[in-house]
Amino acid sequence: MAIVKMKRLRMVAMTSDRDALLRQLQHMGCVEIVQPEADPDDPLWASLTRPDTSGLAAAHEEKNQAERALEVLKRYAPVKSGLLSPRPGVQEGELFRPDWVEQARAAAQEVNGLDRRLAAIHGEENKLEAQKAVLEPWRLLDLPLETSSTPQVTIQLGTLPANLPMGQAEGAVQTGGELVQLTEVSAGRDFRCCTLVCHASQSEAVLETLKSLGWSRANLRDWTGTAAENLDRLEREAKALKEEAASIETKLTGMGELTASLRQLSDLAGLDASREEAQGRLVDTGQTFLLEGWVPAESWSALKQQLDQYPCACEVSDPAPEDYPRVPVRLKNNWFTSPLNMVTDMYSLPAYGTLDPNPLMAPFFILFYGMMMADMGYGLIMMIASIVVIKKAQPDGASMRYMMPLLGLCGVSTFLWGAATGGFFGDLIPQLLSLINHAPVENYALPKLFDPLDKAVNVLVGALILGVLQIFTGMAVSMYKQMKQGETMAALCNEGAWFLVFILVGCGFALGQMVPGMIAALVVLIITQSYGKKGIVGKAMGVFGSLYNGITGYFSDILSYSRLMALMLAGAVTAQVFNTLGAMTGNVVLFLMIALVGNALNFALNILGCFVHDMRLQCLEYFGRFYEDGGKPFCPLDHNTKYYKVVK
Repeated sequence: MAIVKMKRLRMVAMTSDRDALLRQLQHMGCVEIVQPEADPDDPLWASLTRPDTSGLAAAHEEKNQAERALEVLKRYAPVKSGLLSPRPGVQEGELFRPDWVEQARAAAQEVNGLDRRLAAIHGEENKLEAQKAVLEPWRLLDLPLETSSTPQVTIQLGTLPANLPMGQAEGAVQTGGELVQLTEVSAGRDFRCCTLVCHASQSEAVLETLKSLGWSRANLRDWTGTAAENLDRLEREAKALKEEAASIETKLTGMGELTASLRQLSDLAGLDASREEAQGRLVDTGQTFLLEGWVPAESWSALKQQLDQYPCACEVSDPAPEDYPRVPVRLKNNWFTSPLNMVTDMYSLPAYGTLDPNPLMAPFFILFYGMMMADMGYGLIMMIASIVVIKKAQPDGASMRYMMPLLGLCGVSTFLWGAATGGFFGDLIPQLLSLINHAPVENYALPKLFDPLDKAVNVLVGALILGVLQIFTGMAVSMYKQMKQGETMAALCNEGAWFLVFILVGCGFALGQMVPGMIAALVVLIITQSYGKKGIVGKAMGVFGSLYNGITGYFSDILSYSRLMALMLAGAVTAQVFNTLGAMTGNVVLFLMIALVGNALNFALNILGCFVHDMRLQCLEYFGRFYEDGGKPFCPLDHNTKYYKVVK
């Protein structure tokens, strides 16, 4: 239950062994490779080079190809899997076997090729539809579309506005000359398709008249044959494309068995990319390469045994205090405290060389969460959900492997607090029995230690006492840290003095001697808070500033814990309101429907709300006393996969 000690690793090995060594490090998953810090004053650095990283782009491209093929198969041949099915496992040797890799690559190329052809077909179909839309109004025209004007006769195809009567248009063109004929081919909602035939000597005047009426020449000069002939051809082409697309879709539908190998290919490409990225952080001298990284001290012995098989030189050393900001952090906890990694990761990891907050936070977080939920029914749901997901889904993701155990632990606390307050989905059971037996609800009340609605003040006092205990714990940890660093006097004059102040004021209150208790507390503050200050004014300002900041700070922090009481009452009242609304119907079925829906909403709201408020108490009121954040997570070269768990 601490921050794992790290060692800095420096290794020089042969370039010919680089790939094998990186694969071995990835297999062990215990080394985070970092980029060496260049020394501009050392002429040797100028001769060092970076390894070729072209393999990184190839690995990313292969992964993208596999993911693209998987998306295609997901549309046409989805693979059904259970809601809580765990990730399947694959042997490490099986994953790196070259024969299936080539088959999977060929499968990805085939699937993506078919998908590209489908996209091309859809593009061609859209193009044909657009062409058909242009030609359809001219279907009844028996004149070949490539027909052009002659020196004596002007021929044009064009459109006029649909709201212009055809008779008016014909009369208008007749005024331009007698050797003209305007014929309507078709009429639509927006325009009329017409043909114009006139003598060349009269074309200029006729066209000027038509333009004034809204004439627009049709652009059909690239077509040959009649519109009907072209439409028939387009229909045949569209039919052929549709049949080809259906054939491709049928083929893709039957390729669902390729999903497993494509997923393995995606994971394998991801592992290759990880190695290539790590390789990019090395430096070469031509025949050798330099690797720097971090390894947990507990893993060094096993790692050394593997590295001894290669002709390489290794050096490990403990990080110096000035290196702590660069040292990665890994937390090591037991079954009870490790689920709190979820909270720590969401906030910030502790700085290397400081304290792991999880053991100090776990009892309070779980206790506070249960106090705010405080219902046996909700607690049972949380415990059952946690057990089912852990057993069946076997979550191993970065969040789920902590979330589900934490949900179960908080469910236990919720159940115990619910047993203490007599809540089981609010007052569902008493209301149901009262409705069935037509008797007062009070006759069926569940046994309880206290009723939070009747003893709200007592609950508030209890919440504040729990807050004081947590704040005292944070102060004690802070004193311990300062004393460990040799700052004993600072610890005694800061947290130690306020400990004594709280004790004196508390004893004065308990004994009915508040005035002597306050005077004694003030004397303690004058003595301790003036320590290290120079001059009377400095000492007075130190005492006044500490008194003001301490009283307001501690008072506001302790008062924040009243949210424990507020959320307990809010959840209990909301559940009882829905149960009462259901009981007012006088029907058992309607009662159950309303009560269960209401409790489901109440549970969904509180399971998130309690988590947020609990995190606030830990991260602000508690962590502010002793926590030093800013640690960066330990990210070793490992088998980090998406679809399969690699069995080593």
